[in-house]
Amino acid sequence: MRIHRPVALALLALGAAAPMALQAQTWPARPVRLIVPFPAGGTGDLLGRLAAKEMAASLGQPVVVENRAGAGGVVGSDTVAKAAPDGYTLVLSNVASHAIGPAVYAKMPYDALRDFTHIGLVAAVPSGIAVAANGPYPSMAALLKKARTGHGAVRFGSNGNGTSSHVKLAILNQAAKVDITHVPYKGSAPATVDVAAGQIDGLIAAVPDVGRNPLLRLLAITTDARVARWPDVPSVRELGLAPLVASNWFGISGPAGIPGPVADRLNAALVAALNTPELAERLRDMGAEPNRMTRANYTAMIAADIARWAEVVRSANIHID
Repeated sequence: MRIHRPVALALLALGAAAPMALQAQTWPARPVRLIVPFPAGGTGDLLGRLAAKEMAASLGQPVVVENRAGAGGVVGSDTVAKAAPDGYTLVLSNVASHAIGPAVYAKMPYDALRDFTHIGLVAAVPSGIAVAANGPYPSMAALLKKARTGHGAVRFGSNGNGTSSHVKLAILNQAAKVDITHVPYKGSAPATVDVAAGQIDGLIAAVPDVGRNPLLRLLAITTDARVARWPDVPSVRELGLAPLVASNWFGISGPAGIPGPVADRLNAALVAALNTPELAERLRDMGAEPNRMTRANYTAMIAADIARWAEVVRSANIHID
């Protein structure tokens, strides 16, 4: 019996799709590993662990979190970029490793788009500009007045060279026409300790890291409008610092080449996790809203942010060899 070419092609396509569909039905057959490319204790680590716990319930297998910090999230992300594309190794992709890093590092070990299968957004949380609660700065106006007295008059910590807190400090310097000195740390936790102790003047970090610390005072949040969780804290836009409007986003990604049905299952598990009442409430308490972002939506968001931060970094002349 002769089979016409269109029918033959359709049968071939069905044959190719069958193993992938079967793989999606049997996956996952063992625990999934989620690499959080930051130290334990920060916002990224918390979000990764919250998502992992709820995704595990949906997937029927544990999602085990592994902290692998270094180079603003690049070290852990590179590990996943080079992993087998079977859906068992994921990374908490984020603005530092997948948008700012490609702009500030002269040599990146991966392409933030081509070398990953992007699954979905976990949360986008704003940053807070924070100083010591018992320090000399009751407001942004007081801080900037001091900063304008000269280079080194104000010193701000960051999560490390090339991180979002570093780049946002550069934006603050440009927008306010000041020269606040940058002091890099290995994560927000040690920087926060030194702010509270008066060793440095302040820092810009994800608002959950600094907004509920009684030893710190929030001077501004990097949003267009005030945040319901912190209604007394002005937004950077209302302070005339609109270039600082930005979020710290965190999502789930895997290596390039994860079969579509497996990636779709991961996305469905993530969306279901984010919209459980418990996790939705935790996100709102961190200044974020639960979402239902598709894989295509998340990939497009990353691509747009890569372009945005490349221009920001170029104009601020930030480079790390």
